[in-house]
Amino acid sequence: MPTRFLPVPDGLEGARVDAALAKMLGFSRTFAAEVAEAGGVLAGSRTLGKSDRLSGGDLLEVTWTERREAEVIPLAVPDLGIVYDDDDIVVVDKPTGVAAHPSIGWEGPTVLGALAAGGYRIATTGAAERQGVVHRLDVGTSGLMVVAKTEQAYTALKRAFKEREVEKIYHAVVQGHPDPLAGTIDAPIGRHPSHSWKFAVIPGGKDSVTHYETLEAFPGASLLEIHLETGRTHQIRVHMAAHRHPCVGDPLYGADPTMSARLGLTRQWLHARELSFAHPATGEWVTFTSPYAADLAHALEVLRGD
Repeated sequence: MPTRFLPVPDGLEGARVDAALAKMLGFSRTFAAEVAEAGGVLAGSRTLGKSDRLSGGDLLEVTWTERREAEVIPLAVPDLGIVYDDDDIVVVDKPTGVAAHPSIGWEGPTVLGALAAGGYRIATTGAAERQGVVHRLDVGTSGLMVVAKTEQAYTALKRAFKEREVEKIYHAVVQGHPDPLAGTIDAPIGRHPSHSWKFAVIPGGKDSVTHYETLEAFPGASLLEIHLETGRTHQIRVHMAAHRHPCVGDPLYGADPTMSARLGLTRQWLHARELSFAHPATGEWVTFTSPYAADLAHALEVLRGD
């Protein structure tokens, strides 16, 4: 069980414990919070919680339990659709409740686990639990993901996503009616200052740009088409919530639970509808589309019937 003694540097005075540990020890913010919640951070005789603030001059004693890395466990996901498959890439239609790849603390199904169970071979470098993953969808978001099967495809697609050469189109149902009906949200996103699992628009966050257009308006809600320039964690959910139009069914970012229940939603109404990019082997521009998942289609029917 490793232990480190760390003086609080001047630049981290007043910082949250979890944020400071992440910077000082290279932990993920989530793991740093777990260490603090387990009583692993002492300042003198005081045990610090994850949201406590550090004081200048403190000497921290940090103790944690090393844990095994997440691993890909083959597990079939019957609802996972294979939209396209060749020697270089596989494009999947991910259902809700499935993570992109394994991670510590997640015990449910994953896209990589489903592909492994189906006999798909992913041959790329990098962390074994993330091989081939060039972008991710939230567990509660359905729709299209591309996974690279070769090192060449992985390198080319990673570059394309970084250079914003991939066209990502989402559909979302949000509460209310955005004003204007079409526009651009350009606001930096970073970790929420007081909630470990949330993100927020904050000064000094990462550059984040979302373009939206209203496709259909209902009483109390709107169906939007959204084009992402960047791909930050929870980007659409954060940007729409910041503009007081959270995704319907998304309690983490302020959705009305009454509306969610009326529409039969147990997750955010957010779907990766279309994905276009230059094929990493041929250079041909390819486009893939995904129909709405059954729960999202049902919610639309209810809204249209109001």
